[in-house]
Amino acid sequence: MIIIFRLVKILRVFLRYRLDKLLPKQHLPLQVRILLLPCMLFPSPTLNRGERLRRTCEELGPIFVKFGQLLSTRPDLVPADIVTELNYLQDQVPPFAKEEFRSMVELALGDSIENIFSDYEVEPLASASVAQVHAATLKNGRKVVIKAIRPGIEKVIAQDVALLLKIAQLLERYSADGKRLRPVEIVKDYRTTIFDELDLQREAANASQLRRNFSNSSLLYVPEVFWDYTRNNIMVMERIYGIPVTDIEALKAQNTDMKKLAERGVEIFFTQVFEHNFFHADMHPGNIFVSREYPELPQYIAVDMAIIGSLTRADQYYLARNLLAMFRRDYRQVAELHIQSGWVPVHIRVEELEAAIRTVCEPIFEKPLKEISFGHVLLNLFRTAQRFEMEVQPQLVLLQKTLLNIEGLGRQLYPDLDLWNTAHPFLERWLKNRFHPKSLWGELKRYAPEWMEKFPQVPQLIFNGLQQLQNIGQLAPELHKTAQQLQKRSKLSNRRYWLAALIFGAALVSANPTACNFINNYWQTLNLSIPSLILGVLGLGILFFKK
Repeated sequence: MIIIFRLVKILRVFLRYRLDKLLPKQHLPLQVRILLLPCMLFPSPTLNRGERLRRTCEELGPIFVKFGQLLSTRPDLVPADIVTELNYLQDQVPPFAKEEFRSMVELALGDSIENIFSDYEVEPLASASVAQVHAATLKNGRKVVIKAIRPGIEKVIAQDVALLLKIAQLLERYSADGKRLRPVEIVKDYRTTIFDELDLQREAANASQLRRNFSNSSLLYVPEVFWDYTRNNIMVMERIYGIPVTDIEALKAQNTDMKKLAERGVEIFFTQVFEHNFFHADMHPGNIFVSREYPELPQYIAVDMAIIGSLTRADQYYLARNLLAMFRRDYRQVAELHIQSGWVPVHIRVEELEAAIRTVCEPIFEKPLKEISFGHVLLNLFRTAQRFEMEVQPQLVLLQKTLLNIEGLGRQLYPDLDLWNTAHPFLERWLKNRFHPKSLWGELKRYAPEWMEKFPQVPQLIFNGLQQLQNIGQLAPELHKTAQQLQKRSKLSNRRYWLAALIFGAALVSANPTACNFINNYWQTLNLSIPSLILGVLGLGILFFKK
């Protein structure tokens, strides 16, 4: 009954914002268009389609808000105007009961709030779609925040995801555009992401890894996780007091070097992607702060590490070379790298892919470098490659979205940011270091124990391989003979089928009076009869069979 009420509410909001207008009706089957006819009773929308979808997500609650945020991370599948609007979705959700939050913390940690903390703020510090945060102080005086998952949210998520999946299946089944946009894939991706976010132990592990990666760097600070007070549904972290990165006035008031701040954001991104291969993939402005210390050499502070991305070593290498080749306008190499990496099938003609990439990129690079959007160039490159059967690469889409966030933030902080000027030397240095003797020696030391473990087995493996080759050589004549026998049997079997068909056809003719009379009259002119026809067919079959 609860699911039915929920479905009714979803349909009501769907109709109010006329989301039927988003469906490509010319590609929908007749029965679906008939079902959508009642939508005509509602007034035509005055808002654009992106805003209507955003407001729908906001009205339907936190799960749909999160789903809208996920859609905004798929510019490879979702139109740009909708992505722009969905980027405005915020996690401003009414908090749940304070008493319930307290009891959750006490149950998870096995003690009372007073015994664990010396100070605890009853009013929430922040309330998001799946979690709520309160400030507190540990007994040792450390200022912390307590993050707890909303109670009962798993059941609500499961119900809403089931409904979203059903809608996606219908869209993919009855819409040509639905097949192209792969809505089922998006919903399944969302289901994985949202359930991962419910595991605060996982987020804490991500935060600890990210903190360790930047432990000796002044670029980024990650709050400390207090593992003694962290569970699957509860996490306690160090409290930070930075300036929200979007508070430009406060940043300028403390004389922050805005150019340096923007460039450091780009450097953090490339360091995470290429040096650490572990990048914060949810770096929207709400999760980024700036330290109040050293404004002339500003330091970022990151929170909410629920979504983390990484690339394979091959993807790292090909992505770096693609970016360098693209900005050198070496479109031939870009096309070759797409095929070499396996992103595009090998049967695609490299000349055609090269021409398509040139058509997309050449108008962009006619602009001054500071006006070029690095993220949008990458987006256009992937969209072009998809026309040549490039499969959607989830890890690259996540990276692309993060780059768009970082670039947009950097341009907001410093409009003249030249992303390429910052990225180019980094990529050149990374590729050079990748094949430096010191790096190769590091790889050798890393994998040497595994190689040494397997090395004693190598002679035996070589001997076994040679023995198998010899056995195959000895079996070759027998295999050839067997193949000839199988071919002969196949021909024999085919002839039997033809003989059976001829006999069956003759039997059908003889069993049909009309056919018998017609053929008998015709064959009488040739002084032949039905029995002779059947005997003739059988004779032909036997001759054919004996060949």
